[in-house]
Amino acid sequence: MLLEVVSVPVSDVDKAKEFYVEKVGFHLDGDWKMGDKRYVQLTPVGSGCSIAIGKGITTAKPGSIDSLLLVVKDIHKAYDDLLKRGIKVTDVKKEEWGSYHIYFSDPDGNKWQIQQKPSPENK
Repeated sequence: MLLEVVSVPVSDVDKAKEFYVEKVGFHLDGDWKMGDKRYVQLTPVGSGCSIAIGKGITTAKPGSIDSLLLVVKDIHKAYDDLLKRGIKVTDVKKEEWGSYHIYFSDPDGNKWQIQQKPSPENK
């Protein structure tokens, strides 16, 4: 089994789409209107899993996602990139098990974390 798409509930599809594409740097895979529904699929660069935002695609409350995890090779580069794109992001935190994390939220308050996995040098 492969996890391919995760629904992220949002209140304003256009605002969320702009945030994920322009601010976070996700690739826009498509934006489809299907009657009274709208389905927008976005993929983090290099990821095999996408997110879906839209109208009528989930019953979850906007902002109810508590932590989706993105993994990067260089947490400091990701941190600098997000700051330059105007995203409010936490300072880099080294966890006791050796990984580094930063956290941010989308306009609805859906929470994301970015992790640099531990390596033998930083354990």
